[in-house]
Amino acid sequence: MIGVFDSGVGGLTVLKALMRELPAERFVYLGDTARLPYGTKSAATVARYALQAAEALSGYGIKCLVVACNTASAVSLPAVRAHLAPVPVIGVIEPGAEAACAASASGRIAVIATEGTVRGGAYQEAIRLRRPEAEVHALPAPLFVALAEEGLGAGPIAEALAHHYLDALFAPADGALAADTLVLGCTHFPMLAGAIRAAVGPGVRIVDSAETTARHVRLALADAGLASPGGPGGLRLLATDAPERFARIGARFLERPIAPGEVELIDL
Repeated sequence: MIGVFDSGVGGLTVLKALMRELPAERFVYLGDTARLPYGTKSAATVARYALQAAEALSGYGIKCLVVACNTASAVSLPAVRAHLAPVPVIGVIEPGAEAACAASASGRIAVIATEGTVRGGAYQEAIRLRRPEAEVHALPAPLFVALAEEGLGAGPIAEALAHHYLDALFAPADGALAADTLVLGCTHFPMLAGAIRAAVGPGVRIVDSAETTARHVRLALADAGLASPGGPGGLRLLATDAPERFARIGARFLERPIAPGEVELIDL
């Protein structure tokens, strides 16, 4: 069993990538919907929530934990790893930063994320650790989250907002050199991939941390001898509040119907 947690439904984009990459594995996903969003809360609060979620998932006998929330990955990984050792704990920031460094020809990399992730500087630090000469611009794009959850990830509203956030980085009016790589540093943002692509143009490399994290997990399981030898896989869904809303909105992120009865209500 592989545990996955996020503050809500956004991490289902990571879960979807994991299930595609590892079809023989069983997953248990926890959305902390009672306390979302994490992106506007203090680092200490997010770290406390992450430890509580990790402890809850450890009760399901997990062999690996994926912290699918960018904000929680930015502030809680050392504490969660210490708490769950020797269970491997993988966040979404390091795989995303590694992929961005590999993708960028110029070293000019843009990151869009929640306010908390940008403020914490985790992507900036992880990218510069791998490419010290990199020029990293991190930008909060909080309204993308609301559009994704309302099912408005495509269309004129999403496209206008994408231009609002991204034009200064990818079509600068002051003659500055544009970034050539964009990291989607929030699990909601792949839901707006079309609008984001239209805003940045065809020449920009877009890094989806969900896809890169899934590949990282596959390699980590293989290296540790923990990969499932076969089987049909499986999924268990948990939420800390409003399972009906989780099912309704989460279906768009997971790209398959979720019956309200599939979502178990738990208390942290």
